[in-house]
Amino acid sequence: MQAFVPMAEFDHKTFLKHLTSRPGVYRMYDESDTILYVGKAKNLKNRVSSYFRTTALTVKTMALVARIARVEYTVTSSETEALLLEQSLIKEHRPPYNIDFRDDKSYPYIYLSSEDEYPRLAFHRGAQKMPGRYFGPFPSAYSVRDSLNILQKVFRVRQCEDSFFKNRSRPCLQYQIKRCSGPCCGLVSAEEYADDVNHAIMFLEGKSRAVLDDYANKMDDASKALEFEKAAQYRDQIAHLQRIQEQQYVFGNQGDIDVIAAISNPGGVCVLVMMVRGGRLLGNKTYFPRIRIEESESEILSSFIPPFYLSGASGREIPKEIIVNSRIEDKAVIEAALSERSGRKIAIADSVRGTRQRWVALAVTNAEQSLGGHLASRNNNFQRFEALQEALGLSEMPERLECFDISHSAGEATVASCVVFDQNGPLKSDYRRFNIDGITPGDDYAAMSQALSRRYTRIKKGEGRLPDILFVDGGKGQLTQAEGIMEELQITGVILVGVAKGPSRKAGLESIIVSGAGEIELAPDSPALHLIQHIRDESHRFAITAHRNRRGKKRTESVLEGIDGVGPKRRRALLRHFGGSQRVQSASAEELAKVEGISRTLAEHIYATLHNG
Repeated sequence: MQAFVPMAEFDHKTFLKHLTSRPGVYRMYDESDTILYVGKAKNLKNRVSSYFRTTALTVKTMALVARIARVEYTVTSSETEALLLEQSLIKEHRPPYNIDFRDDKSYPYIYLSSEDEYPRLAFHRGAQKMPGRYFGPFPSAYSVRDSLNILQKVFRVRQCEDSFFKNRSRPCLQYQIKRCSGPCCGLVSAEEYADDVNHAIMFLEGKSRAVLDDYANKMDDASKALEFEKAAQYRDQIAHLQRIQEQQYVFGNQGDIDVIAAISNPGGVCVLVMMVRGGRLLGNKTYFPRIRIEESESEILSSFIPPFYLSGASGREIPKEIIVNSRIEDKAVIEAALSERSGRKIAIADSVRGTRQRWVALAVTNAEQSLGGHLASRNNNFQRFEALQEALGLSEMPERLECFDISHSAGEATVASCVVFDQNGPLKSDYRRFNIDGITPGDDYAAMSQALSRRYTRIKKGEGRLPDILFVDGGKGQLTQAEGIMEELQITGVILVGVAKGPSRKAGLESIIVSGAGEIELAPDSPALHLIQHIRDESHRFAITAHRNRRGKKRTESVLEGIDGVGPKRRRALLRHFGGSQRVQSASAEELAKVEGISRTLAEHIYATLHNG
């Protein structure tokens, strides 16, 4: 490790004289010792020297150079090793002048519980720990659900939870509308069901042509055997599959491919990733990374691809081929790093023809459209922030807003939400929710106080950043809770605003109460009011969703959960013996003791617990 000793002004000439020409990673710091930028280089001396030339520098690069107080570097054995180290440092330090790629969610998959006698298909996101097969990744939850809907129509493989499946005595609605073959009630043989599962797997692997041929043969065989009802069923499945093929773009049998298009204009940047798996287009996903140095499409792709695949969310797979819309200077290095990570050869293509070129053109068109819509929305949001600054009489435009709301049902399963907006709109990666316990049910003031205390205690400990304006959904009472918490935690500089619904609870008639200044009036068509309504409504939506999830989870928990001595095996024995939790609750201690594995002492303990004894 080499470092240049900070001086009053960075003496780059002296520093560059002693800089090596070997590959490595460099880090630029400002006067407060904060990392501004992390970069990699095949030749450290040539790359770092390029920042300090007197001509041909962009405005953004000049802004970076003006803040440099010192530069550190680490020599590596190869450019590939430098790339991997660069991505590790960027992920750790999040330097402001590097591309800010926000993607805190893993990609969703379709999960097949292939080890069950009657496997199920399901939506899955997260760690792949359950035994079975995973198909994907898909670019969005919508594309997974769309594919599951197709699979349900064509192959009639069950998608219900195991707990629902095992407790059926008659077929459910899915069977009635021909979306399931009814394995729960023995309405399909294990062999026939396995055949349906196999066809679903073939479809997910991109072998839909083979599925069509197989169904055509089965239809002919059924007709020859005079099984016309079965033949009609195969006919309908063939028709479904043919319609699906007409609606989807297909690459043929060219496997797994990502098409990545980067578009840049003075207002912003859009990167669109189009995903093809098994020769079938699954959809696309757009990203709007924050960039302060890179400008050309080539530089954007070069900065975007490594973190996207190397340090992105868990579960992201690297396809065998990546097609991009612009030539990448360090393509060979990125290919080597991706190949090393995936354990197989990865190719990046930047000059393609035929079908691939049409896909690149489609990706570029979609990226342009997405960027146009994003910029229009962002410009509108910026105007709203300007209006809010004027309405509150602030000397500077606010950069970060937070809003809290409380949701419960008659005091049950109380949840508080905290949503965050910046000048680009909702910042969902910073959203938080708080399960509220230990208060009088229905006491919204105590709930708000607990949520605010937990949130800003953590921020005081360095786990986040303070907002410029804190909104609370409520009137003077809720605002008083916020004032008390801020005073207790000795937090200053945050403007507190209460948003109280009007007498008729109609939009546009809210009361806006500013701490220390009282109520202010905003016209119903005021952009500032629209921004306040937007963040208030978003906090309300987020709180209700969290509350419903918590309430639903609580209500679906077995009454036997948490009883000492009653583990999963004994819970199953009790539920199987009595046929349900309600009958367990109504059973006497003597009846409980008749269940295998339940002693007389344990039966009395269960009875006492269930009856608060």
